[in-house]
Amino acid sequence: MMPQDPIPFRPRKLVKHQTPQEAIDEFWAKFTTKAPGKATTVIPQNPYTAKVARKNSKAASSSTTTQASYETAAAMCRAKVEKIVQECRRVNKRYRDPHFDLEADLKLCRRDCLESLSNFEPLDNPGKDFRPGSAKRVVEIFDKPQFYIEGPTANDVRQGRDGDCWLMSALCTLSNKKGLIEKLCVAHDQDVGVYGFVFYRDGEWISEIVDDFLYLTKSDYDEKHWERVLFDELERVNPEEAYRKVYQSNSSALYFAQCQHPQETWLPLLEKCYAKAHGDYAAIEGGYGGEGIEDLTGGVTSEIFTTDILDKEYFWKEELLKVNQDFLFGCSTGVWGINWGERKGILELHSYSIQKAVDIDGKRLLRLKNPWGKGEWKGPWSDGSKEWTPEWLEKLDHRFGDDGDFWIAYEDLLQKYQAFERTRLFDETWQVSQIWTTVNVPWMLDYHDTHFSLRITKPGPVVIVLAQLDDRYFRGLHGQYKFELAFRVHKADHEDYLVRSQAPYRMRRSVNVELDLEAGEYDIRVKIDATRLDRILPIETVIRNNAKKRREKLTRIGLAYDLAHSKGKIVESPEEKAARQAHEKRVKDKEQREIKDKILERRRDDHHLNVKQLSRIQRREKKRKEKQKAKDNERRLRIKKGDEETDKPGEDGGERRDQSDENHAVPSSLNGAGASKTKRRGARSRSIPPADRFGRPTSQGDAPPSSSYYESESDDGLISMASLSELSDHEMDLQVKAFMNNQLNKPVIVTPPSLRFEDELDEFERDPWNAVVVIGLRVYHKVDEEDKAKEVITLKVVRPNPYADSDDEDTAATEEDAKEGQDSKSKGLDVDDSAKDATLEGGVKDRKKSIVGNGVQ
Repeated sequence: MMPQDPIPFRPRKLVKHQTPQEAIDEFWAKFTTKAPGKATTVIPQNPYTAKVARKNSKAASSSTTTQASYETAAAMCRAKVEKIVQECRRVNKRYRDPHFDLEADLKLCRRDCLESLSNFEPLDNPGKDFRPGSAKRVVEIFDKPQFYIEGPTANDVRQGRDGDCWLMSALCTLSNKKGLIEKLCVAHDQDVGVYGFVFYRDGEWISEIVDDFLYLTKSDYDEKHWERVLFDELERVNPEEAYRKVYQSNSSALYFAQCQHPQETWLPLLEKCYAKAHGDYAAIEGGYGGEGIEDLTGGVTSEIFTTDILDKEYFWKEELLKVNQDFLFGCSTGVWGINWGERKGILELHSYSIQKAVDIDGKRLLRLKNPWGKGEWKGPWSDGSKEWTPEWLEKLDHRFGDDGDFWIAYEDLLQKYQAFERTRLFDETWQVSQIWTTVNVPWMLDYHDTHFSLRITKPGPVVIVLAQLDDRYFRGLHGQYKFELAFRVHKADHEDYLVRSQAPYRMRRSVNVELDLEAGEYDIRVKIDATRLDRILPIETVIRNNAKKRREKLTRIGLAYDLAHSKGKIVESPEEKAARQAHEKRVKDKEQREIKDKILERRRDDHHLNVKQLSRIQRREKKRKEKQKAKDNERRLRIKKGDEETDKPGEDGGERRDQSDENHAVPSSLNGAGASKTKRRGARSRSIPPADRFGRPTSQGDAPPSSSYYESESDDGLISMASLSELSDHEMDLQVKAFMNNQLNKPVIVTPPSLRFEDELDEFERDPWNAVVVIGLRVYHKVDEEDKAKEVITLKVVRPNPYADSDDEDTAATEEDAKEGQDSKSKGLDVDDSAKDATLEGGVKDRKKSIVGNGVQ
């Protein structure tokens, strides 16, 4: 038999019996981390985030027109394109984007332009199924390329092999209002091959630049052996050109999105630029049309579920009939994502755009667009249905054909589509203010201690938006938590709220409400629901997995992450700075008081011990003197009697007396008054030894500590000690300073935690709850012409005071209690929460008042 390793002995662990409440309390104590935090930077020593944070802090809460951000981004984009054109013409080269080079990325098999960072285990990069054959420039692909041909229209849109139907649907919707798509591409030079676009992100417009390389479905001629042989056989004069004409020319050759017209190029270039702005093509797979419209217009999208529409007449007359005016509309199927397939031509889990709504001859009809460019409704008013007559074809200007355009009745629309995305557009008559911050999200779902304060100086319609960062453009680094936002609007210091945001079920990036507000101050209470996804890798693991293999990709996405999170950097307000400084002063004063108390206490202890020691010395000295005095008296008596033996040398007498005199103080009776004066002067002339850091006198050699306190001798020859003197203020300050410096200079000794077996740690001790999110509040306010230059909206973040001390003065405690009382007025449960009744106080009238407000009778 083979020898076996002995099983390691592990002693049995003694388990302390706990009550149920103790066990629950211990569980929750371990569940949440004691120091919640979020990584704010990925790239080491990133010098750019500090600049962005400073810029954001200066612009925080300032009002500006909704068009100002667009105009700034467009101007910057034009300047970039102009700079690149000048550079390329100077060196006689077309532009090649060094940050998003499709050709080099494909040929070198890096795939950074196609695949996102993976945050799954085992690693499974999103976009790994993309297999384009080649990448070529626009001038190589198209025979006569044109950016627009008769302007951008919904009929131009053809979705490619990327799952971005939501983006294609958004572009179809934008095409219904002239000028919206044209605003996105602000500058380009087809000869140089540079294109500049602007997009809306996290409350502001950004610019992005790309070159003219596009992915093709087929590989190059010299990379496909069997197809090359085939064309060599069929076309012997110029088989390579024949191959290009068939497989690599015009719109049909593109791998991703393409325009219907074979020579039009705006759509694939816009899709490419949008993909670059979000990191890669995989990052724009999957989404919602409403969010896409927000990114392309700067509008605010509200999600409307069909089953939640209260008045369908109002929805038709006041909402859908105004499509392409103040609003854009999209619609979608498969809201809950559990079905797949089609119902009479309507695809599940798919987005459509609403192009037009008409009410003619009692018929309520809408024209919809499938971004695939094919696949249509097969019910009433579909192509070829019995409802169509020559008159209706002329009235609606419709042509049959499977082009993705179709008409549907209003009642069928409500039956076949489960959700609508309504996007409000903003023109120059709207102002906007915004502010960002970072908050810790507890496991318990409740309205947060941190909230926003809104002050409005003029009444009018407002749109309030609570948003989190769009994690699409740093996908892979978004962490393990996903968040759902909600908020309530209160009048300042009022318990009842005016309105709540709708719970987000699909579009979780932001929530909003629209209402009219009177001038005054309001509280925006925030509630954040965090969900932890353990199958997602934490950000630090993603960084470790990619730091060596995908350095360039991690650098680019990490930089986007860093710049995004710099928005939420908490900037200390003047009030918070004053509170912090006051707190630090209180802490320092308290520490100094404690040190002074320690010094004085030690000084008193030393004084007490010295007095005790001196008392013992004095008693011994007194006994010695009394004994010596008795001997002296006895000797005098013998001298008088003539006893001469005591005078002989070596006998008991002189020598012993001299030896005794050497070891003891000379009695005053033998030395006279002069000796006594000399001793007093000597005692007074002794210097006080230096004190240590506690104010204690330091001992020298074997001398008793009390020797430093000998000051005088009494008339009977005994020594007395002066009383304890208090330290002067200056002396005390010096000793406190010396003590604190001594503490700072002491080496820090880190005691390692006790070693425990891995299986003894529960899951929450190993990986506790740690949810942190960056959120921002945007408020849009419609203003008149004379109010455009005024700041109508003011925002600020109200945080709980972290510097409130439990042992502060009574006045400070009273102020803090008052503030907490004010906060609690707007932090209660929702009115439809079943636990609300248990929290109400007072009689029936007071309870009703806390629910419906001050207007209750």
